[in-house]
Amino acid sequence: MAPNARIIKVDLQVNDMDRNYYQTHALTLAQHPSETDLRAMVRLLAFALYADPRLEFGKGLSTEDEPDLWQRDMTGRIERWIEVGQPDEARLRKASGRAEQVVVLNYSGRGADLWWEKNASALERIRNLTVLDLPAEMGEAIARDVQRNMQVQCFIQDGSLQWLDRDHTTDIVARRRMAPLS
Repeated sequence: MAPNARIIKVDLQVNDMDRNYYQTHALTLAQHPSETDLRAMVRLLAFALYADPRLEFGKGLSTEDEPDLWQRDMTGRIERWIEVGQPDEARLRKASGRAEQVVVLNYSGRGADLWWEKNASALERIRNLTVLDLPAEMGEAIARDVQRNMQVQCFIQDGSLQWLDRDHTTDIVARRRMAPLS
């Protein structure tokens, strides 16, 4: 029998001064047995960065036609497709045809650099793609104390995010490798 997903309940308060978005979200993260705490918390961080009432988590690692997070409009059209980690370039090309905006949030330090070096020329042709890199130490800082029930506050201003959980405060600045042309 395969082990079950771990359920993480999170009260996430987002105070995004850049977008004038102030909201509390009661979230349930299903952490796949093969998913690390780091990856689960980076998914939560991605939610905080792009928080919206219609943003939701995908079905998970075992579902190939869904992203880690996505936001759909009232008609079901995909507005934002968010991937965490180093997705395949072909997957991102396909997502770019299905969604208005595609975002990759990379988090593995040197692994992110290697992924970018391998895929940069192909990814630069995707006109609606944003690629952000989370420094490895910042990802590790937010993943150090994952619990079944969490309260997290995120303050976002001038592109910087401050993550406050039960015991720690972490300042996070993601590096923008690529952004869509205006």
